[in-house]
Amino acid sequence: MVKAVAVVLSVFVVGALSTFWFVCPCEQMPGGPLQGERSTAMVQNWSFANEPGLCQVQVDRGIPWSVNLNCMSVDEELFISCARCDGKGWSTAVLDNPAGFIRIRQTVYPVRFTRLSDSRMLDAAWLARLQKLGADENTPRPDHWWSFKLVSRPA
Repeated sequence: MVKAVAVVLSVFVVGALSTFWFVCPCEQMPGGPLQGERSTAMVQNWSFANEPGLCQVQVDRGIPWSVNLNCMSVDEELFISCARCDGKGWSTAVLDNPAGFIRIRQTVYPVRFTRLSDSRMLDAAWLARLQKLGADENTPRPDHWWSFKLVSRPA
């Protein structure tokens, strides 16, 4: 009887974890490979990225790893951002391997991530974030805030 309960419990746990792995990222919970229609087109104009609330990015941490992030477009270019990014799993992975994916709505695009260091570009991405979120545009950009530019890459 104990063995049967252990087997049923194991199947339930594996099923639940598999569901989260293939369905998430959900809120703060990371997920696995991004699901959705795969785009093969090279994207030049990312202005449509300002419409959805959050986007999901997938990076390679030895396994596909996806998280929810703010994404925003400035002058048709695409940016993502995070606060206190230093040491986070996804940002560390991107610094090691800049090839990844972004899902906007239900479409998954192959992209290359580049961390911004230029103050003007960081300020522009910060302003775009504030505008997208409807926040006070005079809010200063914190030093711990990172931003990455994403460019389309071949699938």
